[in-house]
Amino acid sequence: MRGLSRTALAEVEERFNAVAGSADLGALADELFAVADLLDREHGLRRTLSDAARPVEQKAQIIRVLLEGKVGAAALETAVAAVSAKWARPGDLADALERLGVVAASAEAEAQGRLDDVEDELFRFGRIVASNLDLRRALADQAVPAEARRGLLDSLLGGRAAPSTVRLVAQIVAHPRGRSLEGGLEEFGRLVAAQRQRLVAVVRSAVAFSEEQKRRLASWLRASYGRDVHLNVEVDPQVVGGFSVRIGDDLIDTTIAGRIEEVRRRLAG
Repeated sequence: MRGLSRTALAEVEERFNAVAGSADLGALADELFAVADLLDREHGLRRTLSDAARPVEQKAQIIRVLLEGKVGAAALETAVAAVSAKWARPGDLADALERLGVVAASAEAEAQGRLDDVEDELFRFGRIVASNLDLRRALADQAVPAEARRGLLDSLLGGRAAPSTVRLVAQIVAHPRGRSLEGGLEEFGRLVAAQRQRLVAVVRSAVAFSEEQKRRLASWLRASYGRDVHLNVEVDPQVVGGFSVRIGDDLIDTTIAGRIEEVRRRLAG
């Protein structure tokens, strides 16, 4: 988001934090997702509610009339705060509401002591989708009714994953909003990790890490970056010696293949 929208998001987050504490967090997440989806579908409504020239009181009244009695008090107050803010572009309004839906689902998981589970499950499901073309097509095909895709998702994750994980994946599957399935899972994974102000590191190794190895690596990364780091470890038989760690745009490559490639680049230069 650009400067104006970043300021608006901070304002809406402040209101969200003030009203979310007494809400059913799972229901709040679903309701914020539903409002974001409504704004995505109704372009005229989105333009009206994000129009900076329109009086704030008028926009607040419109959203109250639309949502009152259909969503809980916390979702309604968050939506009113969102339409009252000034956004750099109309799409940022829906983006912000979806983002806060992810925050609500993350808070639900944290309250249940399952935030780590959600991070791990989003990552693992993303890897399953990336390696299974038929599954990816089935979940991403917008010609297939959303309910059918949700049914497939329930058969895959129902009873096997945290409720918040199912909620988040369902939002991406039903409403991709221009994202690939893998891209949406990565985006939501980063937002979930941010609830503890943690970075996410994707570690690739030919063999699984022991708990002690993961602890030592996380400790070293925390000292290097000054923040806690959540490790998503991917076992890849193609990795030859050592391991690699990617955090955002940073790559730490200790593999033999990585070293050979670095030598090649230097020789070529």
